[in-house]
Order: sequence, then structure tokens, then C-alpha cells
Amino acid sequence: MTDNKINKEGRIGAANKQLILNAAEFEFAKHGFKGTRIQQVADRACLPKTNVLYYFKSKENLYLAVLQQILDEWNSVFDHATKEDDPAEVLAKYIAEKMEFSLTRPDASRIFALEIINGAPNLKGFYKENNVAWMEGRVEVVQYWIETGKIQTPNAYYLLYHIWACCQHYADFSAQITHLQGKQMGESEFEEATKAIISLVLKGCSLEIPEKYR
Repeated sequence: MTDNKINKEGRIGAANKQLILNAAEFEFAKHGFKGTRIQQVADRACLPKTNVLYYFKSKENLYLAVLQQILDEWNSVFDHATKEDDPAEVLAKYIAEKMEFSLTRPDASRIFALEIINGAPNLKGFYKENNVAWMEGRVEVVQYWIETGKIQTPNAYYLLYHIWACCQHYADFSAQITHLQGKQMGESEFEEATKAIISLVLKGCSLEIPEKYR
């Protein structure tokens, strides 16, 4: 087998896997883990069921792959924030990134929310260790900002929980928002909502809102 053929097959395989992951994300968000069938995923991806099983072996493996992709894509500027950074800039950008994810990847957010609501049974391996380590690192930075008077907030954990709750609400409860407002939120509404959350959070921490987010 030539190198060109190997590279071509590799590209096709990668493309097929991504098609399957995208289709699975939609189906798991709509039907949950138990209600989703491999055939549904295959039909949405326009691929044979055997292809799905070839790449992922089982529904459980496919679901774990979807969860891992979500966690990987949730990486943000906040992951690399340091004690020396400007908390207003870091928190504003973090909120904007979380809201962008809710706008562009609502299915991913809903899958993660359902997994957590059900006790995170499929995340106990890699999620607990990685997430706890991430949280400890971020709390250490925020706590330093608190202790040095850079921000005014009583608890670093609660600040982060509040940001998550506000931002992910726009994806996880979008049906409620659409019902209450009479229409689905578009990009302009998301931009307004993003600025509103940034204003609430930063003013609550006695921070000046960066010009870009006013």
C-alpha cells in the first residue's frame, strides 16, 4: 500500500469518525443515552451501521467519545489564566466563550447537563480526576485575586458555579426561553445576553467592564 493511499484512507476515516460524532451528539441530546440507537446515529450520518461499529465498537464507546470531545472543546482562555492576569479581561472572555458555546453547540451542552443530572456515571474515570484538578487550579487563581483585593467576591467556587449556571442556561433551557419570548434567540440576542451576564458578574465583583463588552 502506497503512502498516498494510506493518507487518503486516514483522511476518509477521520472524516467519517467526525460525521458519526456530530450525528451522535444530535441523537444523544435529543433522546438521551438510553433512548439513542446506533442505527439512528448511522442514518443521521448517512453511513452504514457497520461503519459506526467499526470505528466505535459499541454505543457506550461512542457516547464516551462524544463526552470527551465536548470536554476537549470546552477548553478556554481561562484554562491558562494566571494570578498576574487582569481578572476583568479573563472573566469577561471566559463568559463570552461559554455563551458562544451555548449558541453554536447547544446539543453538546445538553448532553453534558443530562450526564451530570444523572450522577455522571460515564464520567467517573477521566472526568473526576481532570475536572477536580482543573477546578483546584482555577480556584487558586481566583482566590489570589480575592486575597490581593483585585476582585470582591466571597467565594471562588460560587463565582464559577454562577458563571456556568448563567451561560449554560441559554443552551440547556433554550426551549423555555423560546416559549417565554415567543421566538428563538439569534446571534444578536446572544450578544446582548452575553454583555448582560458580563455586566452582572463583573459589577458584582467590583470590576470595570472592558470596553469590548460594554
